[in-house]
Amino acid sequence: MRIVFMGTPQFAVKTLDAIFNSKHEVVGVVTSTDKPAGRGRKIQQSDVKQYATKNNIRLFQPEKLKNKNFIDDLKVLNADLFIVVAFRMLPKIIWEIPKKGTVNLHASILPNYRGAAPINWAIINGEKESGITTFFINEKIDTGDVLLVKKTKIKDGQTAGELHDNLMEIGSKLIIKTISEIESGTLKPKKQIISASQKTAPKLNRNNTKINWFKDDIKIKQFILGLNPYPGAWTLLSKNGRELNFKIFNVKTSNLKVPKKTILLKENKLYIGTKTNALELLEIQLEGKKKMNANDFLQGNKNINQYILL
Repeated sequence: MRIVFMGTPQFAVKTLDAIFNSKHEVVGVVTSTDKPAGRGRKIQQSDVKQYATKNNIRLFQPEKLKNKNFIDDLKVLNADLFIVVAFRMLPKIIWEIPKKGTVNLHASILPNYRGAAPINWAIINGEKESGITTFFINEKIDTGDVLLVKKTKIKDGQTAGELHDNLMEIGSKLIIKTISEIESGTLKPKKQIISASQKTAPKLNRNNTKINWFKDDIKIKQFILGLNPYPGAWTLLSKNGRELNFKIFNVKTSNLKVPKKTILLKENKLYIGTKTNALELLEIQLEGKKKMNANDFLQGNKNINQYILL
């Protein structure tokens, strides 16, 4: 099968690598344009671009997907399939090009967790399982006919980063199975039944990653793990009128009763009160500082309980 691959982050690279090293032929790769990132605002290439360049795969980085020259270039490649992993929403003029369709790999058990951040929201919501779904792309996001699904358990205390790595492995294998079954004609796509009761996975932003200390300790722990390692659950600290962003990446439940939103330093351990029991902070990052474990943080911040949680 002649395949054009579309993707951007590391999650997509594992799948691209699996296809590249299979019997199928990757005739082109489409990824995002180079962008400035980090404190130095240095121009960064996507993980997918780096892989394609290293392996001498023809590369496309269109600013606009409806660009006529780009569309013409795609058509000339005469691909059987387009494979999409963690990329932009495609216009119909793109996804209808290949003879056998355009397949998307999504990190959830569809139709639940349609959207940009399925791995994070599965952890945040305390799900016991997640998975990978392959499906044909249509006009709406993550609603096309389902091809294959592979489920996996979410372990107690698992972070979004750990689930990400697990699903990345599962996805790379499932896409090869999907391609082979499309090639042989044995796959029978199943329509998704969409309802308002299904859980979604909206894009993460400043507002929906802030910790609500008025929830119970279990829900807050899930929230923190679901945003670990990126973008990180955050709260605000204040001392002498100065506000500081405070990210929390890992916590442990305790039996301590501490008033809600109150910081407690006890026996060289740092706690914050919730609606139920207090949470012990394990891995944190104060604005302007590196991420570190709480014990190391406390060595230089013995006065931390003088801060107020906003």
